[in-house]
Amino acid sequence: MQMSGDGTFLPAGFPTLTSLASVTGRFFCTEALTTHCCSAYYCMPLSTAITPPRRRPSRAELLAAVNRRVPDVLAPGLRLLFCGINPGLYSAWARHHFARPGNRFWPALFAGGLTERLLRPEEERELLRWRYGITNLLERPTNAADELSAAELRTGARILGRKLERYAPRVVAILGVSAYRLAFERPKAQLGRQPERLGRTLVWVLPNPSGLNAHFTPKTLAKLFRELRRHLEAAERGF
Repeated sequence: MQMSGDGTFLPAGFPTLTSLASVTGRFFCTEALTTHCCSAYYCMPLSTAITPPRRRPSRAELLAAVNRRVPDVLAPGLRLLFCGINPGLYSAWARHHFARPGNRFWPALFAGGLTERLLRPEEERELLRWRYGITNLLERPTNAADELSAAELRTGARILGRKLERYAPRVVAILGVSAYRLAFERPKAQLGRQPERLGRTLVWVLPNPSGLNAHFTPKTLAKLFRELRRHLEAAERGF
């Protein structure tokens, strides 16, 4: 194990979280800043990490959040990359993933055994301890995911493909089966592991964890996240 400058423990050989000394683009990235690192993207060093105010946003603040962006949490060599559809207005206001109260992502992550404790949205960088990351198909915040067009989702699929090529995670877990069907033109896709890879990356589909998604209870989400964890562990053992 090695320790980063902020006291985070990482597996041996994993890039340190303080190796990036400059802001160049869009992704939260931990590579050293070299000519090949994120030259086309937006990297955010830990020193500029965002913590939301301890209050609820006003309606005006939520409406204004349509122009905000939520930085990705990315690093090379991830075991698992979670990919949401796009940020909701609350998450855009907070500038953290799955930040709206009632979203089940963080509880499902813990209940599925993927984290040692229940994380808060502002602790999303802690995922790098387990070599997990978070991104979205699309940056544009909306009140609801169904405000996105099929064409936008297909564009998001291409953007995700470029991220996977650059960062090469072992598994990508896409959070939303309906969005996956449209974005990747797989109308019959079901939850779970997909037969097709995206480049070298295995693909897993999970339900959208939004509290508005009444089709899946917290218990069901925990079960599906647990299946993903078991698959990831088996794949790493070579089974």
